[in-house]
Formats: sequence, structure tokens, C-alpha cells
Amino acid sequence: MQIYDTLTRKKVPLIPIEENHIRIYACGPTVYNYIHIGNARPICAFDVLRRYLQYRGYQVTYVQNFTDVDDKIIRTANETGVTAAELAERFIAEYKTDAHGLNVMDADVHPRVTESMDLIIDLVQRLVDKGHAYAAPNGDVYFRTDSFPEYGKLSGQPMEALQAGARIEVGEEKENPLDFAVWKAAKPGEPYWESPWGNGRPGWHIECSAMSCHYLGETFDLHCGGQDLIFSHHENEIAQAEAANEKPFVHYWMHNGYINIDSKKMSKSLGNFFTVREVAEQYGYEVIRYMMVQAHYRSPINYCKDLLDACKASLDRLYTCRDTLSRVIESAQSGTVSSEDMALLEKRKTQFITAMDDDLNTADGMAAVFELVRDLNRWSVDASTPKELLEAGAKLFSELTGIMGLLYDPKQDSDISLQVMELVEQRAKARQAKDFATADVLREKIMALGYSIQETRQGTEVKKMR
Repeated sequence: MQIYDTLTRKKVPLIPIEENHIRIYACGPTVYNYIHIGNARPICAFDVLRRYLQYRGYQVTYVQNFTDVDDKIIRTANETGVTAAELAERFIAEYKTDAHGLNVMDADVHPRVTESMDLIIDLVQRLVDKGHAYAAPNGDVYFRTDSFPEYGKLSGQPMEALQAGARIEVGEEKENPLDFAVWKAAKPGEPYWESPWGNGRPGWHIECSAMSCHYLGETFDLHCGGQDLIFSHHENEIAQAEAANEKPFVHYWMHNGYINIDSKKMSKSLGNFFTVREVAEQYGYEVIRYMMVQAHYRSPINYCKDLLDACKASLDRLYTCRDTLSRVIESAQSGTVSSEDMALLEKRKTQFITAMDDDLNTADGMAAVFELVRDLNRWSVDASTPKELLEAGAKLFSELTGIMGLLYDPKQDSDISLQVMELVEQRAKARQAKDFATADVLREKIMALGYSIQETRQGTEVKKMR
């Protein structure tokens, strides 16, 4: 498998440090509110990566943190009259509701910042001892960026360019505007922990360096996250970990692209900020999941109603195929499967694997799935198709959609009869023969039975009319 590595800015083979075992760290949410549509993208994209690697035979250790103490958490807790711990606990539970709704697997470990203070303080102490961090008179501890010559290598920005845009905020006592806090002195009314530098709490970046190295080793395979985290969060993680441990931090970095809302950047100030919960109430979680996997993870997604409607239609088509196939298998007769048909199934599987091996190209992967759908629909309306071929097709279909994390609603039932599917197949043959008059008659028959039919980029879409 090849992936695009942000650090080297090119596609490279994904070669695990330990044979057949890939260790992944994915940045998790800061739990002060419901997750929004932008948060859902890395959660879904890298869940697919994990599923695909497991499908290909790798053991995967997957760690995703919860940032449960932070400026935003403290501010929101104060505004709502609860403690920071109570607020964080509530929104960890809400995150899990949304993540499970999106069919995202739980991480092997979900470390919390508040449960990792010893690890974090130890890492800060090592940085101070090695001269990579310093305690300021106000009780803050800052990372000394001048001490790490490779600072900026992930974002591809030289130190001079970064320094030109850096500022020192009021109350900060830094040696250099680029220096960043690894420990923050406690302010009145804030939660705090005891440390060699006084009562305080971690800076945002130090927590991920400490927790990832503890659970995955000081050098591990793959770090994932949103494109917005490249600078400064992931840049700072590298500086801290490599300065403290004196060895490479991560072999590969994967970052997903942005989500725009109606061609504009999502922001609260523009009023185009949507939570996963809000969208799921209208469309259901699985449509959101489909939206995230139908595009390549590095490509931007333009979130809009038309896209959601198209994703729902495509998802309905997958359910239609699954449910029709299930019914046809029940009544199908055993027979001999031709080598040509088995070769076609193998071809679809190879198409899918080729796409996914090319930097997790889920867009082309879904295209392979829909080619398989066309094959399965054709076989489903042919009474002579042997049961064994239908079962083999259903097994492959389940495998591929399962890797995408789709079709997880067992209650969904397209309820499209075999009679309708036969008419659909006859219409397709008429269109192929350019007999459009017959195709129009067949369309009317299908609609008279209570179904709509239209051509889409993915193929013919049949839906029960409401």
C-alpha cells in the first residue's frame, strides 16, 4: 500500500516498523461540545484506513485521545455553571454516541489528558533537563524552538518565515515568539495539578506527544489528523517528542482535507457551522458516513444539501442491491458457476484493492463497489443464475461495503420486488439497444408499481415513492 506522507510530500510505501503490525495515533476531540461535520471527516476516514489494513491482514493498534482539560472546556464550563470534569464527561459520552452512530470502531485505547498527568510532567521535565524547555517567571514552561533545528519540517516552512508571523501575547514571557507552552501556570478558579514548576496544567501539544509515545512507543508507524493540525499542533508534537527522545517520532503522517459548507469555509461567525447530531437528525448517521467515504480523504468536500441528497440516493442503491440479493438467494437453484463469472468477481475485488492501495482512494474504491452492484443486479434478475454465484457475490459485496463501514443498519429494507427489478433490467436492455420508446413504456410500468427510476453517475437508481 502507498500513502501520501505529509512529511516527505510524496506517496511512499507503508512499511510497518514491526512486521504485520501497524501502530496508529489519531488526534481525538476536545470535549466541550458536540462534534461538528469537520470533526467527523478524520474520524470516518481513518476508521476506513484501520478497517482496510485489518482486511489486508495487519494487526493494528489504534490510539485516539480525549482532550478533557483545555481553555475551551474551562471557559464553557464556567459559562454553563458546571465543573470542567463534568462538562468533559458529558461530551465524551456524546462523542461516543455520534461515533457509534457513524459506525466508527472504538480505539484500542482512548487515553485522557487528566489521567495522563504523570506521563506529561515526566516529558516536560526531560525537555527542561535537556535545555529544550524553560520555566518562565510566571510559572509557565515553554518549549525552546531555537533548540530544535528541524522545527517547521512537517509544515514545510523555514524558521524565518514562521518567526515573521509569530507574536507574543499579553502575559506570555517567552524567549522567542515561536516558543509554545508545554505547561501552563494555574489561574484562579481553574483545575490544576501539582508539578515541579508549580500548580498548573499541560499545554495542548504536549499531551499528544506524551500519550502517543507511552502507548505506541517512542517511534511508531503512523500519525493521522486533520489538515488544520499540521501547524502548529503536529509540528509541535514532533519537536517535543524528538527533542526529548532523540529519535524519530513518527514514520508517516496522513492528513485529511477540509470540508467547506456551500463552497465557504465552515465557521461559527458565518452561521454555517453544523454538528453531526443536527445533520443526523435530518439524514441519519449513515448518509454522513457515506459522504465522508465517497471522496478521497485528501480532497476537499463541499458539504451542501445536493451532496447529502446524492449520498442518500447512492446509499439507498446499495441497500436495494443487498436486500434484493438476499431475497433472490433464498429461491435460487444450485448450479455450475462459470469461470468467467468467478473471474469477474475477482476482477471487482482487484479493482477495489488497487484503489485502496493507492493512498486509500475510497472514491475509486466505491466506483468498484458500484460496478459490482451492476453485476449483482444483472445476475439477480436472471432466473438461471446459480445460487453459488449469488452467494459468492453477496459475500464480496459484504466484504467491500464492510471495509467502508457501510450497510450497518439491519432494519433498512428497500422492499423492491423481483418484478420491479426484472422491469428495470428490461429497460436497461432497451436503452442499450436505443429502443427508447420501449424504455419509456417500461418506466411507466415501474412508476405504476410505486417506484421512481432515474439515471445517475453511479448507474440506474430505483426508489420506492412516498
